[in-house]
Order: sequence, then structure tokens, then C-alpha cells
Amino acid sequence: MSVLVDVADRLGRNLRELRTARGFTQEHMARLSGLPRATWANLESGAANPTLQVLHRAALALQVSIEELIAMPKASARLYERGSLPARQRGPVEVRSLLPDPLPGMLIERIELPARTTLAGVPHTAGTREYLTCERGSIVLAASGERYELSTGDVVVFRGDQRHGYRNTAAGTTIAYSVIAFAPVGS
Repeated sequence: MSVLVDVADRLGRNLRELRTARGFTQEHMARLSGLPRATWANLESGAANPTLQVLHRAALALQVSIEELIAMPKASARLYERGSLPARQRGPVEVRSLLPDPLPGMLIERIELPARTTLAGVPHTAGTREYLTCERGSIVLAASGERYELSTGDVVVFRGDQRHGYRNTAAGTTIAYSVIAFAPVGS
């Protein structure tokens, strides 16, 4: 297979995957890009040899770079072994990130609290919401002068822009997950 055919096939596959991931039809993408529908279909089939201007219009319509349109396909999955993601110790408590890639405005962490330990939460920017769920054991959340006792499977939602803290009330290790949804900038 020649290099040109390989690039055309990659372009077609990438365009098709990006379009379908967004839930758009070829007709919709043709309107967004200002290209004829037949041109869009030819691009996706791998039969086209587009100009730089056509690639630019397709990339703008999909809100990606031209490089992403012609890039080698990425693996559909990647394993991150324990210890490969960021973790920090806060006293006896381990707080570990669950996401290898940042999600704008969001932080998801696993909190492992040994028996009878506490962890002071850090107030975040105004408007931040936090979601705490107990996976194993039991945990008490103190926030705004209130106490919430969570057992396995329970979830509490609270304002993350205030003082708060966590306490393991179990005789064994408690595992909890914290999802922090930061307030949008300028809100």
C-alpha cells in the first residue's frame, strides 16, 4: 500500500470516527464545513485527495487540528497500573487520582482512610460542588456545621467552597471517592 493511500484511509477513518462520536450525519458535517456532501463522503471513503483548504475546513467543523485528522489511530484503551497515577499522602491517608488525563473543571480521587483517621478537606473556589461516595467502610463528612454519616453505597453532595473534613468511623480501612466539579471560570 502506498503512503498516499494509507494517509487517505487514515483521514477517512478519523473523519468518520470523529463525526460519529459527535452524533452528526455527513450532511450535517457538510453544512458545518461548507463543503459539498459528496466531498465529505469522498473524504470519509478514503478516495479523496483533498487540498489543504478542504482539510482546514473539515478540521474547523470538527474542532480538531489538521494533525488529528491524519494521525495514526490511537489505541482504544490503555492500562494504567496501580501506582502509575498521581497519589499523595496526607498523614496516614492516601489520596489518589483516578484519571490519567485531566478533565477540564473536574477532579476525581480515591481516598483511603485507615481506621479512625481524619482528613481535612481544602475549600475550593466559590461555586464548586463535591460528590462523596463511600465504597467500603463508613465515613463522616463534616461540612457547614452539619454531619453526614455515609455507609457503603451512600452519596452526599455538598458545597466544596466551604470548610469540610472526612473521618473514618470504621474499625477497618474506609475507601471513598470524591468528585469535585469546579465552578466555571467567570461564573
